[in-house]
Amino acid sequence: MLVNIGREVRLLKILGIDPGYGIVGYGVVEKLGNRIIHITHGAIITEKGERFEDRLDYIYSQLIGIINTYSPQLIAVESLYFYKNAKTAIYVGEARGVILLAIKHSKIPYVEFTPHQVKLTVTGYGRAEKSQIQKVMKMLLKLDETPKPDDAADALAVAWCAAVSKLHSNQQAQHN
Repeated sequence: MLVNIGREVRLLKILGIDPGYGIVGYGVVEKLGNRIIHITHGAIITEKGERFEDRLDYIYSQLIGIINTYSPQLIAVESLYFYKNAKTAIYVGEARGVILLAIKHSKIPYVEFTPHQVKLTVTGYGRAEKSQIQKVMKMLLKLDETPKPDDAADALAVAWCAAVSKLHSNQQAQHN
């Protein structure tokens, strides 16, 4: 625990996740008082030609590795949104289930945000484009380069949303 001029300042490490089955974006930030600091970001990428259950297994094992490496105190996950393609929605939902299972096994509390909530929090506009999210995350986190792929930028935005949200301080995060 860090102390700053007589009052308690909590350090909170947050892992943000943008679910998918081809690409799962992740981003880790630390919140110290009012500062939010970039730690890392990236993507778990699965191969199209692989069997779907092998892709899910890879997502699970890679996510467990990320959780073990960065030891977040809170995980923030983007919730599913409307898909025009039902098959895609099912696959993303299954991948999201594997992601939630990894979180459950890690015993780390998590919160969820809709894409609209994330976009509104980060850009002030709930229908922001992916390129806008990338540019804003570069600026907010003072990065030298635009975070790529856009799934990783989205995951950083989810983590940012959790960091600035009162949700984890006013309500209890979901426990596993």
